[in-house]
Amino acid sequence: MSTSAQLRAALVDRLTEDGALTEPEWRSAARAVPRELFTGSYFLPVAGSVPTSYRPVREGEPDWLEGVYSDETLVTQLDGRTRPDDVSGSAVTGSPSSSSTLPSLVLRMWQQLGAEPGHRVLEIGTGTGYSTALGAHRLGDADLTSIEYDPVVGGAAAVALKAAGFAPRLIVGDGLRGDPDGGLYDRLIATCSVRYIPLPWLHQVRPGGRILVTLSGWSYANALALLDVTGPGEATGRFLPGYTSFMIARPHDRPPRPTLALLPGEERPSRIDPAKLDDWTGGWVAQLAAPSAERMGAGPQQILWDVSTGSQARTAPGPDGGWNVVQRGPVLLWDRVERAVQRWQDEGEPHQEGFGITVSAAGQRVWLGAENGPGWDLPI
Repeated sequence: MSTSAQLRAALVDRLTEDGALTEPEWRSAARAVPRELFTGSYFLPVAGSVPTSYRPVREGEPDWLEGVYSDETLVTQLDGRTRPDDVSGSAVTGSPSSSSTLPSLVLRMWQQLGAEPGHRVLEIGTGTGYSTALGAHRLGDADLTSIEYDPVVGGAAAVALKAAGFAPRLIVGDGLRGDPDGGLYDRLIATCSVRYIPLPWLHQVRPGGRILVTLSGWSYANALALLDVTGPGEATGRFLPGYTSFMIARPHDRPPRPTLALLPGEERPSRIDPAKLDDWTGGWVAQLAAPSAERMGAGPQQILWDVSTGSQARTAPGPDGGWNVVQRGPVLLWDRVERAVQRWQDEGEPHQEGFGITVSAAGQRVWLGAENGPGWDLPI
């Protein structure tokens, strides 16, 4: 049986060969930090289950350690309360609410942030503490502050960090409000997604500093952005290559809603293929256009529902080989999505790295191509 150190070294070698781990200092951190201290027991999805169910993999079981050192996201909590050791049966259903993100993504983001020793760094979302430990190894305890929203998760991370020999400053609270004690930071990294850039972050990162964060929404489409802070409350940046996804910060998640009832409305032909919303960037563009809508369905049968206004849109194959859409409510959701997707198609359907973001006192705007190009306001 392979030891923890052997499995860590093998993981580092794989990530280096794949190009995810390029900097020697972060390779050293990945070799030094024992991920098993931070994951403990975890959940794995049961293949083919609908809705998705999860089986617990408990510490010490066969293949447990090999799973820890796979380059996979390991779910550690469901529905904000259920942990693997709480489950008595072989599987359980629920929505993931905390996880240990796949190591390649965590390490790639730390490298993209460009944090160096001497930088003061604020991490939003301690989670299991694995990412925090990597940062503490590279940057030192004194310059790293990490904030966790969930007190149970934050308490477990504190224990794990101490066991691993690290002592960064840890806070339990709403990370969207930033450091409650204020102060200026050189870098901010978020391991949760947000609907817009929280204003406290823009005042707690000094001009010339950087913010690395995933933007998401109520349709749960994600895009990773790296912003340069240009002044108090102001920043500009670009979206990065790849496919980064994080759980949305709980204060930014959609509100509770009733069961969807599809209601009659006005029908017309759709001017776009609804399956474009299944594309990674296409779905994100649709979310930019209708940020208060939740998206359901797939392929030709898409459903958009804005619970705040009661607006709905749903598509289906048309009799002539095209597609039809039925809309109702004060917001014509599909009209907005069509216009946005068509603008994106006119530019050749670029990946998210073809987009940028500008933040100022006037608002937060995502734009396509150049700052004066087509754009969409984020829902502040």
